[in-house]
Amino acid sequence: MTDTSTQMRREILQIPSAVARLLDKGGPAIARLATELRTRDPNLVVTVARGSSDHVCTYLKYAVELELGLPVASIGPSVASLYGAKLRLDNALCLSVSQSGQSPDIVALAKAATEGGALSIAVTNDATSPLAEAAALCMDIHAGPERSVAATKTFVTSAVATLILLAHWTEDHALKDALHNLPARLEEATRQDWSPLRRAIGTRNSLFTLGRGPSWAISNEAALKFKETCQIHAESYSAAEVLHGPVSIIGDGFPVLCFAAKDAAETAVVDVADTLAGKGAQVFVTSDKARHATCLPHIRTDHPLTDPIALMVSFYTLVEQVAVARGINPDAPRHLRKVTETV
Repeated sequence: MTDTSTQMRREILQIPSAVARLLDKGGPAIARLATELRTRDPNLVVTVARGSSDHVCTYLKYAVELELGLPVASIGPSVASLYGAKLRLDNALCLSVSQSGQSPDIVALAKAATEGGALSIAVTNDATSPLAEAAALCMDIHAGPERSVAATKTFVTSAVATLILLAHWTEDHALKDALHNLPARLEEATRQDWSPLRRAIGTRNSLFTLGRGPSWAISNEAALKFKETCQIHAESYSAAEVLHGPVSIIGDGFPVLCFAAKDAAETAVVDVADTLAGKGAQVFVTSDKARHATCLPHIRTDHPLTDPIALMVSFYTLVEQVAVARGINPDAPRHLRKVTETV
């Protein structure tokens, strides 16, 4: 029988095995990197990325600040590639995230960070890429080939790779256990039915995605995926910001997707979801605590930092279905290429 599913769909279904492979093949090397970090004890973390990889970095920012109390800052790649600025990064860790490792501006900033005194680590799906060569060390995400333009496997494995690093850096046994069990949880996440949200979106071309903390990083990635695979103008906001102005856009039936993990922000996100539902929006939230918003089925993973990863996998399943329902090929979105090289 001919497989008529999209490449994106097939790659989403490969995410659990890709994460298992990362844990098995990449885990020991990442643990050694964590030992190096404990020895160096950096006082600052900086990140370099664009697109989906930058959303991984936002996720990492919250995780590191919550677990280690270290400030994390994103540096714009053009600082090095266009402006030629010299960076002062003594005793800093620089993580450059790029699935291809090929974009010249990311490579340029990784080099500038090393020259500025940082320990530079590349997080990439190609350990022989220019980025891997430019950095002092490399974290191979072991995603395997990803041919669909829309990043799914590489987003998840990049995020998980940084969590593995963090778990060993902090010697957080609860996080290590959650990561060990994550492939099975992600397998369950691929089977969650978000069709009520798909029907609510229908032919609409505008919506909001919301979150707080690590789940806001996931919200950012979701908004990007709606744009690139479905041609929907989706905007991501912190649930703490949406009532400060963006709420004015909301009218009857306006779709809103709220990402809530089982963490300290869950109640706050649910409260906003219920408030927006009261204003006529069609609001969906990944929590059982909602009173007015619609609860989406979701998988919890035994750790607040891994919960959003499972939510992302369920979302990817949904967004591929929305694209196909609209007659759009998510494997080859218009105007986009798999590898975007910027200077």
